Amino acid sequence: MLDVTAESEADTGTASPGKNEGFRFAAFGALLIVVLFAGYGLGRLNSGTSATATPAATGSAAPAAVNENMPHTHGAGGAGMPTTAGAAVGGLSLSSDGLTLHPVATAFQAGRRQRLGFTVDATGGTPVTSYAIVHDKPLHLIVLRRDLTGFQHLHPAMAADGTWSIDVTLAEPGVYRMIADFTALVGGRQIATTLGTDLTVTGDYRPAPLPAPERTATTDGLTVSYAGTPGTQAVQPLLMTVTGGAVEPYLGAYGHLVVMRQGDLAYVHVHPEQQLVDGKVKFWITAPSPGDYRMFFDFQVAGKVHTAAWTLRVS
Repeated sequence: MLDVTAESEADTGTASPGKNEGFRFAAFGALLIVVLFAGYGLGRLNSGTSATATPAATGSAAPAAVNENMPHTHGAGGAGMPTTAGAAVGGLSLSSDGLTLHPVATAFQAGRRQRLGFTVDATGGTPVTSYAIVHDKPLHLIVLRRDLTGFQHLHPAMAADGTWSIDVTLAEPGVYRMIADFTALVGGRQIATTLGTDLTVTGDYRPAPLPAPERTATTDGLTVSYAGTPGTQAVQPLLMTVTGGAVEPYLGAYGHLVVMRQGDLAYVHVHPEQQLVDGKVKFWITAPSPGDYRMFFDFQVAGKVHTAAWTLRVS
């Protein structure tokens, strides 16, 4: 049991620093690259740069569209495919690639709906106002508690001055992580990255233990299972089967997979192949290291978005 207290960064003028590392897919061999280019449509691993977009218009949150149908990774050091086994980790930094996440406030009350606001500032402190559209949205926001509970995948709105905002409810006391996932258009460059900072909900914090690893989860009356064993030495397929309803496209894909590592909350957002494989949603993934992870699979059935979650243990 831990009593958590914090004060707003808007009052103190400070922000929680993060470690600047990249979180990417690992060990794409030449054969896999050829196969993926043939049609796998490997989705985006978020923590770096570069994708193709149309020219942007200043002051708009939706001026350009990124083609994510080609296999690629985003890394803090630039675009490209990693050539070594084991994925590098990321999603841990408050600032990266010349961009800095600036939350309006970081202190919240448990169970109360409150406004979460932030800007993404370029060098010199000017908020970015132009973003590329990636999977139907200019910015994806992940919020969850540091014990890997309370997962939310959100899409805030941006004002003309570059301030993003959305109402959120953080149900229980504790320290939460917010991760902004986006492709900024700055000075003629596309900067695809993820920036994160902590949010604090004051009160009596009782961290929940990580659930035991299982391959089947239930959500809203649907049964979801996965097949495949992610490891650290090579990219492996991961197939999701939904029983109880037909999976529909959601945000430009048949699903979105967010994987968070226990302890430091290293982050990856994976997109699946463009088409279902025997009715299954197929991802390609590798793990950065042995350890425990929590996987969150967002998918849509009958017009409603659902989230299935599993604990993954990588040895």
